[in-house]
Amino acid sequence: MKSSAVLRSLAFAGLAISSQLAAHADVRLPAIFSDHAVLLSGAAVPVWGWADAGEKVEVSFAGQTKSATPGADGKWMVKLDSLKADAKPQELTVKGKNTVTVKDVLVGEVWLGSGQSNMAMKVSAAMDFEKEQAAGNLPLVRMFTEASFASDKAEAQGKGTWVVCSPETVGTFSATLFFCGREIHKTLGVPTGLINSSVGGTPIESWIAPEAQAASAELKAFFESVKQAEGKVNIEAEKALYEKQRAKWVEDVKTAKAEGKRLPRAPRNSVKLRERKGNVGGLFNGKIAPLIPYAVRGMLWYQGEANTTDAKAPFYQHQLPLLVNDWRKRWGSEIPFAWVQLPNFTCPGEGWPLVREAMLKTLKLPKTGMAITIDIGEQKNIHPKNKQEVGRRLSLWALSSVYGKKVESASGPLPAGHEVKGDSIQLKFSHADGGLAAKGGELKGFTIAGEDKQWKPAVAKIEDGNVIVSSADVKKPVAVRYAWQDWPECNLYNGAGLPASPFRTDDWK
Repeated sequence: MKSSAVLRSLAFAGLAISSQLAAHADVRLPAIFSDHAVLLSGAAVPVWGWADAGEKVEVSFAGQTKSATPGADGKWMVKLDSLKADAKPQELTVKGKNTVTVKDVLVGEVWLGSGQSNMAMKVSAAMDFEKEQAAGNLPLVRMFTEASFASDKAEAQGKGTWVVCSPETVGTFSATLFFCGREIHKTLGVPTGLINSSVGGTPIESWIAPEAQAASAELKAFFESVKQAEGKVNIEAEKALYEKQRAKWVEDVKTAKAEGKRLPRAPRNSVKLRERKGNVGGLFNGKIAPLIPYAVRGMLWYQGEANTTDAKAPFYQHQLPLLVNDWRKRWGSEIPFAWVQLPNFTCPGEGWPLVREAMLKTLKLPKTGMAITIDIGEQKNIHPKNKQEVGRRLSLWALSSVYGKKVESASGPLPAGHEVKGDSIQLKFSHADGGLAAKGGELKGFTIAGEDKQWKPAVAKIEDGNVIVSSADVKKPVAVRYAWQDWPECNLYNGAGLPASPFRTDDWK
């Protein structure tokens, strides 16, 4: 009896070992290569995965077959030759010791969207959801939502599935990304794949590779402040406090229910919140690294709210260009990249204007764009619902700058130089397509200052395509600001109905 038990045990062990070996031998693909995927047209398309070292791997798609041999780490990669846009479902087949078949694969346009809650915000939370749901039968539009978490190291494998757009599924899509992608799809008439990797409430430093940030001289002071703040955190004490608060909350809920009163809000778990935000680079490691180098046409960024504190805002001018440059470097291409400038919102202080300015400054990088949203925010709602217009404005830039399509304007007016002329300052603008205009009356939103740095309300008027700014209280002006507030009254537009970006001509602290 004893010996048969031993034999059974050995047999089970053998089965387990052979099962592990078989699993190890299996060719595997990243989650991004799964049913309903969209591959990029008009460019070499990397396909990669894992298998046994030395095992021959063949990848077949659209009449092409490419082969690779995994290295010692088991990773392999091939590059498919440029593909033509195709709405006909095809199969991507990968063969090694086993065969993996990815079904219903289309070829067209692919865009990556990332950021915090306003990128994560779903179509179901945007305005006019019932209308959008009814119009949601768009099977050639698909979205992959990266479902992995923050990590302390760069992860190779992520999580998620591709979802085909339909009235039943569209509500789960990132609203900003979807509304932009829908415009691209309608204009070009080709399949459009959208990749959403975003987490609410997260700062930009969570999304940049930690080694890239550590190498930045401009962020040295920022990292010192982060290190000091982290050094003051007592995780065990926070856990104990949360457990105590939760126990009290449970009792308070019972009491409220018994008395028919409103239920109290659950306490915040600061430890879990810190884990979700990923600290420095954690979300890049967990939610961006697994996607590299999936072929994408462009990237969209909607974030900044979490960096508007007095301590963080001054560093955003270094962080955003670092993120753009580092992501491009890791993808191995100068991929077109655009972002949403923070909208109007009530939040006293200079944090919001400073982050908006950092976004404006980052346009100096090539192949970049910005959707100006200073007119479609909500005063007390940090998640404005009009994501349709946000997506449309991003698509105007994409269609014009990336695809070479003719649009009324790719952007709202951007400052393009200024000149002091006696007691006034003349401002020039790019993207003044259709001419500059004051929407709803006289121009508003300008202030002016002399060498004393005392800001005075200004009179502004449009003359010969420029804006002339002056004040009877400032005889020798030196600087102008426009819409330099969290919730500004401003109304400078171009002929295409797009608002001008907030800006300043000074660099005073």
